[in-house]
Amino acid sequence: MSSEDTDDPPNHGLKGPGPDERPQPDGRRNDQGIRIDPEAEAKREPRRAVFSALVEDEPGVLSRVAGLISRRQFNIESLTVGPTTIEDHSRITMVVEEPEPSIDQIEKQLAKLKPVIAVGELDRDAIRTELVLLKVDGSEPDKVHAVTDMYDGKTLNAGHQTITVQLTGDEDRIEHAIDAFRQFGIIEIARTGDTALARGNKATVPGEKPGTANEPTKPRNIR
Repeated sequence: MSSEDTDDPPNHGLKGPGPDERPQPDGRRNDQGIRIDPEAEAKREPRRAVFSALVEDEPGVLSRVAGLISRRQFNIESLTVGPTTIEDHSRITMVVEEPEPSIDQIEKQLAKLKPVIAVGELDRDAIRTELVLLKVDGSEPDKVHAVTDMYDGKTLNAGHQTITVQLTGDEDRIEHAIDAFRQFGIIEIARTGDTALARGNKATVPGEKPGTANEPTKPRNIR
């Protein structure tokens, strides 16, 4: 019986299952003809991640880091930079809010930048804090000072019209303090964003040498 006498598609004499019997890959193709993995395309909820990076002190290093993230349209919540115990090294602390695949990509992209010596995401139990300056209406100084004391703040300037206070703490504490000061009328506010270190004797950045070792941290390549 020839293939013309059956309903099955022709196999042209080749061994094996016919086209309809062969396993078909899951997913669809995009406009460029590339097959899309449905699991990879599934919508993922963003989460907040804190990265610490050791970088070489050189002109434009902060703008290069920020530019790398912005070009890829990742969302930076805050970005701080300051010196470390090693001369000519700085520590950048960056907070981002992105889905899991993007967080992994951010770490890999940062590791490829020339000024970056080493980079890593901090654990959830890392010690995180930020500094906030608040300028509020000064018509009720006693109440302002009471709230300042409640949140272990510090009065930096007190005049007839305004009072400026300094607050430090983790994000939850800072948010609660700001809500408490709203009753007086917040005139201006400046926030540094999070700065953070790993808890205990764990290195904040993978491979980071302690300042007492007098040994530079070696670059960590992420592939």
